[in-house]
Amino acid sequence: MKTLLIEDDQTVAEHIQHGFEEAGHRCEVRHSGDAGLHEAQVNDYDLIILDVMLPVIDGMDILNIIRGQGNNTPVLVLSAKNQVEDRVQGLRAGASDYLTKPFAFEELLARAEGLAGRNDQHDSTTLQVGDLTLDLVHRRVTRGDQEIELQAKEFQLLECLLRNRGHVVTRSMLLEHVWNYHFDPQTNVIDVHISRLRQKVDKAFNVPLIETVRGTGYRISDAIT
Repeated sequence: MKTLLIEDDQTVAEHIQHGFEEAGHRCEVRHSGDAGLHEAQVNDYDLIILDVMLPVIDGMDILNIIRGQGNNTPVLVLSAKNQVEDRVQGLRAGASDYLTKPFAFEELLARAEGLAGRNDQHDSTTLQVGDLTLDLVHRRVTRGDQEIELQAKEFQLLECLLRNRGHVVTRSMLLEHVWNYHFDPQTNVIDVHISRLRQKVDKAFNVPLIETVRGTGYRISDAIT
C-alpha cells in the first residue's frame, strides 16, 4: 500500500510513517497543504491521509480541489475536530473516512488498509474468498453449492468484511459503515449480527471464515483457499 500522509505535526507524522513501514507499507509525508496537494496531483497513491488544519492550504480545500479534478483516491481525514458537524462536512466533501485525534494507531492502520483494499475492487460486482461468494448485483450469497439467505444488515456486514478481507475491521468501522453512526459504541448490535452471520456462513461448514480479533474487531482472511 502506497500512502501519502499530509500532516504538519512532525511527531504524529513520524509515528504514523514508522508504523506503516513496520507493517510493510510505503508512506510518504508532506508537512504543508501546498506540498501535499502537489504530491496528490502528480503521483498515484492507494490512500491519502489528510489532516484538516494545515499551513498554506487547509485540508478541506485540498479535498475539494482533488475531488473536483476527478481524483478518486480514498482519503482518510485525520483531525482534532471531533464534532458531528465536522465529520459530516468532511464526508460530504468527499472523504472516504474520518478519524478523530487522539487515535489508536491500530485502528488507523486497519481503516487505512480497509480503504485501500476497497478501492482495489470497487468496480467488482462479485466479492469472493474461498468458497464464499457475494453477488452485489443480485444480492445473492453462496458458499460452495449452498445458497445463504441473509437479512439486509447481515448482507452489509458481510460485504464490509469481504471488501476488507485480510484486514481487521474495527467495531467503530462497522458502526460507521453499516449502521451510519446511529448506535452507541457500547451497543451489542454488532455482536448480535456477527453471531447470526456466523450461524449462516460458518456453522454448517468445516472451515470458519469470520475471525474475532480480540479487543479490536473482526476479519476474514484472504489466505483461505
